[in-house]
Amino acid sequence: MDKSKHLLPGFKLGNFNIDVPLVLAPMAGITDLPFRKICKRFGVGLVVTEMIASRAVDMGRERTERMAELGAEEHPASIQIAGSDPLFVTEAARWAVGHGADFVDINMGCPVKKICKQTAGSAMLKDEALVARVLEAVVKAVDVPVTLKIRTGWDEVSKNVENIARIAEESGIQMLTVHGRTRAQMFHGHANWEDIGLAKAACSIPVIGNGDIVDGESAKEMIRISNCDGVMVGRAVQGNPWVLGEVYAALTGEPKPAAPTAEERWAIVIEHMNNLAEHHGVKFASKMARKHVIWYSKGLRGSADFRSHFQVMNDWQQMLDFAQGYFLGLGEHEDELSDVA
Repeated sequence: MDKSKHLLPGFKLGNFNIDVPLVLAPMAGITDLPFRKICKRFGVGLVVTEMIASRAVDMGRERTERMAELGAEEHPASIQIAGSDPLFVTEAARWAVGHGADFVDINMGCPVKKICKQTAGSAMLKDEALVARVLEAVVKAVDVPVTLKIRTGWDEVSKNVENIARIAEESGIQMLTVHGRTRAQMFHGHANWEDIGLAKAACSIPVIGNGDIVDGESAKEMIRISNCDGVMVGRAVQGNPWVLGEVYAALTGEPKPAAPTAEERWAIVIEHMNNLAEHHGVKFASKMARKHVIWYSKGLRGSADFRSHFQVMNDWQQMLDFAQGYFLGLGEHEDELSDVA
């Protein structure tokens, strides 16, 4: 790998060198093991599991165990936990390490109401003393690097991204990810990359920028504006893991990869479907596929008609056959894959 062309130098995190600091964002109900397996091949340097509530760990649910399962090819990998009670969060952190986590990531950015009502996720940003207590407790409890993901504050009038960045570094956090929106913004408006830069200027640990990276150019622009040490891609990968390859190329100075052919697209879709069935079982996989496979069709010719039929199917083999017919059928019109439908 020719590092002289790299837009970012990378950094060391624990025993791992993150040579290409491209991170797959944790997304509830999306970034499970089947999807992370797909994404890893497109140049991702670090993957993070879906957020796991610390109290769910205490309950020992089977679904929680499945959410934490890591593939052998995924490392380095992080298990993300959430919670505001230092006792539960430290136990969850030890549990994560026991499940093979190379790093433990603490979520203080989730904007979902049911999480915030428990004073977890982004609600914690309103209590800086609590942030410090939780971070210090987790750092002391485990012998792997602890990282943190935040938003820029609760709302526009209470932004405290710089304070949280300093608290994180003082508490022993080794990497900080900043989603450039407040909790009040949810996912509306454009992420404020300048605020990510405020966090970067306030601490000396690596800062990863997150929010509105949709291609290689937006990744480069975020880096220019924020001076961040790496980028995290989230919603843009839904049905489009190829965007990771484009961002990877931008970070490493390589040419932008060609768009996938119909056969290449189908190869990813069928692999993803098979991964879902293997990991979750066919019954739950069919439910997940109705979400993911429809995303894969977004913007393609005839996608509206495909969606209307596929999303009401329940038989797994029928779903496989119908999806194959649709995606490979696109190859007959390779020069007109795009469609507004």
